[in-house]
Amino acid sequence: MAFPEPKPRAPELPRKRLKTLDCGQGAVRAVRFNVDGNYCLTCGSDKTLKLWNPLRGTLLRTYSGHGYEVLDAAGSFDNSSLCSGGGDKAVVLWDVASGQVIRKFRGHAGKVSTVQFNEEATVILSGSIDSSIRCWDCRSRKPEPVQKLDEARDGVSSLKVSDHEILAGSVDGRVRRYDLRVGQLFSDYVGSPITCICFSRDGQCTLVSSLDSTLRLLDKDTGELLGEYTGHKNQEYKLDCCLSERDTHVVSCSEDGKVFFWDLVEGSQALALPVGPGVVQSLAFHPTEPCLLTAMGGSIHCWREESYEAEGGTG
Repeated sequence: MAFPEPKPRAPELPRKRLKTLDCGQGAVRAVRFNVDGNYCLTCGSDKTLKLWNPLRGTLLRTYSGHGYEVLDAAGSFDNSSLCSGGGDKAVVLWDVASGQVIRKFRGHAGKVSTVQFNEEATVILSGSIDSSIRCWDCRSRKPEPVQKLDEARDGVSSLKVSDHEILAGSVDGRVRRYDLRVGQLFSDYVGSPITCICFSRDGQCTLVSSLDSTLRLLDKDTGELLGEYTGHKNQEYKLDCCLSERDTHVVSCSEDGKVFFWDLVEGSQALALPVGPGVVQSLAFHPTEPCLLTAMGGSIHCWREESYEAEGGTG
């Protein structure tokens, strides 16, 4: 006799503040999990990039080499390298273990607001306020990019990469998806400057946040509007949005000091999490667990679900 499958647990939202880390690097411009969620990166206005264990609250390494504030960073699939972009218009490839700069790519005419590795971490993609996306070969000694995408009519604010496509959001109000398998460009007009875009974890949808204080869920292939999410405030800053680890909730920073959660399907607000008395500048959601990182001012906060018990007690 086969036992019935246990019912999947209802998703728990990370509403319990577990840790607050004072990063000591000026204002934290972005916080990013690594590929497996064990570590995180913080990008500082003091030109440094830092690697942390957020649950333990320990600083593992500081990366210095940018000439101006660091605006975005990403880790490779094997945790051996990092890439970052900043106000110095440079894209930097780092060795995680040694902390050394492997390569510094120059060519953008304005600050680099978003960086991503491709799946194999052989190429870094960077988006800039100069309206271009550039693709840099990590293994080449040549100084110029292997490809430049300049369809955007204004700054490129957000980039995401899958195994065969590049998703880009621009201040010109368009989401562009480059399908590398068929060599086609698909474009959807949102109508307000885009601050952040991301794929749903199942790869079927794209989530777009824009400066009209609205998030939109689009069907990736057709561009059909599947849902709209409002209630937060986003009118002047580039703020992050994402989906929770099981695609059940839409999550967004807000300029009023909160992180908002909405039920993906119903569109209803599920939680307004009070973080502090300023703009929630950046957030990152753990790839497999209900764990959230938020950045405000010079600190990051680590949040878990109510039922979470830290090993050895909470510190």
